[in-house]
Amino acid sequence: MNSITPPPTEALEQVVIQGLEAVKAQDIVSLDLRNQTLANAATDAVASASSRTQVEALARSVEQATSQTLNERPWGVHGLRGGEWVILDYSDVVVHIFHSEARSHYALEELWGDAPTERHNKMD
Repeated sequence: MNSITPPPTEALEQVVIQGLEAVKAQDIVSLDLRNQTLANAATDAVASASSRTQVEALARSVEQATSQTLNERPWGVHGLRGGEWVILDYSDVVVHIFHSEARSHYALEELWGDAPTERHNKMD
């Protein structure tokens, strides 16, 4: 009998970031939520896109990278058809891809303002 072991959170986060960078995501930030009482994931990865088409392309790139590298698929994908905000739920890592205008409106980073953050690229 084969047991299925999920990849470590750090490895999954790294592959998610690579998937985002492959399609030129803007302002990629990781939020370390492990010490946040109400968080439902260990890490939130947040990125911006300049168009609805890029939002979808980024989501597909992350799905492809995690599938090919770690044989992981998201537990859920929400918002793909709207083009404003897509969420890919990998349990320990949740990926939020926003159209740039929607990101400033929802201000997700402010929600977890006391969480340690890591910037993966500079704002374009």
